[in-house]
Amino acid sequence: MAVAVAVMFAASSCGAPTTIDPGPRVVRADPPAGRPEPVPEPPPPADTPPPDAPPPDPGALGPAVDRPAWLGTRPLPLRPDGFGQIQPTPPELVDRRLATPDVLAPPPDDVFVATVATLPDDVAARSTWQPACPVARADLRYVTVSFWGFDQRPHTGELLVHADVAEEVVGVFRRLHDARFPIEEMRVTRADELDAHPTGDDNNTGGFVCRPSRSTTAWSEHAYGRAVDINPFHNPYVKGDVVLPELASAYVDRSWTRPGMIVAGDVVTAAFADLGWGWGGEWRSSRDPMHFSTTGR
Repeated sequence: MAVAVAVMFAASSCGAPTTIDPGPRVVRADPPAGRPEPVPEPPPPADTPPPDAPPPDPGALGPAVDRPAWLGTRPLPLRPDGFGQIQPTPPELVDRRLATPDVLAPPPDDVFVATVATLPDDVAARSTWQPACPVARADLRYVTVSFWGFDQRPHTGELLVHADVAEEVVGVFRRLHDARFPIEEMRVTRADELDAHPTGDDNNTGGFVCRPSRSTTAWSEHAYGRAVDINPFHNPYVKGDVVLPELASAYVDRSWTRPGMIVAGDVVTAAFADLGWGWGGEWRSSRDPMHFSTTGR
């Protein structure tokens, strides 16, 4: 079914309405990544279906399940490199299709809606932004978009991105919404999460996070607001014996396609490729299929 696009207007800081054409109309309002490399070892065996079991149809979501009460509450023992210990995927998460927790009010219908605003004070206060970050607060935008959850219901997500790419990011999520690509959760990363003990089960889709790249002291592309991660648990980062999130080993095998996974040639990779963004799923020394950025890093 074709998805209509909601048309919304608001005055920008210079008093004129801002629109995107083609694509959804977007509201502008004022205001409303140094750790040592681990010694490579093979990751623990992933939970996989029997060899003769046919893979599920990625388009046939079926019912979502309630979020386990223990989700996010069981800290993992730490490795010498500071990551959590890589452990087998819990049975409930081997084919993860969890209901979405609503952070913002869900849209009233299946019409795609997006807003772009300068960073409001309350959002800045709960985000990871601080003056030492490599991007000025004035250069970040607070973006909200409609998305489809694994519960087959529309939800409203939020993320921060650089002003220069805000409209492009809205266009990507419009295409994902049109295709009903499922996303579990989309919210602004909190400052306290940067130093939180890893539980290995996070699955938040997001943009700006003021942190260095993994295992380095250099700023991540996320710290500039020019990168987006989508469904991290379904699309884990893998390098040597490191799997992040640490409980996502069941998703290291990319040949067993499940809903929420990002694979070459799908709607997600196509949407970002059309913008000229790079994909971590194509990296050589590591794989990061959740990750898209303007520089390819």
